[in-house]
Amino acid sequence: MAHTYSHLFALPTTGLRFFTVYGPWGRPDMSPFLFVKQILEGRPIDVFNHGDHQRDFTYVDDVVEGVIRTNDRPAEPDPDYDPARPDASRSSAPWRIFNIGCERPVELLRYIEVIEACTGKKAIKRMLPMQPGDVRATYADVSALAEAVGYRPRVGLEEGMERFVGWYRGYYGI
Repeated sequence: MAHTYSHLFALPTTGLRFFTVYGPWGRPDMSPFLFVKQILEGRPIDVFNHGDHQRDFTYVDDVVEGVIRTNDRPAEPDPDYDPARPDASRSSAPWRIFNIGCERPVELLRYIEVIEACTGKKAIKRMLPMQPGDVRATYADVSALAEAVGYRPRVGLEEGMERFVGWYRGYYGI
């Protein structure tokens, strides 16, 4: 739909796909928030697929940087688009779509170790099978975003989780 409006009205449109964003004021239903809360409270965490997962955890500051960079450079028509040879990744409309992520997939059990180190508490893990509809690995390829606007994620998991846990403790008075 965004592409259609972009094409019909020459409306510059950029779609952004975020990969497991975490940090202050994050979504309380996502694993970073849930795991930190449950570990600090001494409650078990659910570890699906027995921990055999990979995710691309992206600190909120890196997401904001990507959003600002794309906002500062509106989409333009692709000069190499060839209507005789359509390609879903190209368009004559001022339209584009980018991934915003850390580009460094992390094993779920390593992720839990980082949270344990940042909280100073050992997780009680309830190992469970894969959830229906879940996938073993997701991570961002940010090469198009890097080429278009010079985006590069800066905050690694250890630093980001340390910041998040610090914020969490301060916000909730723990």
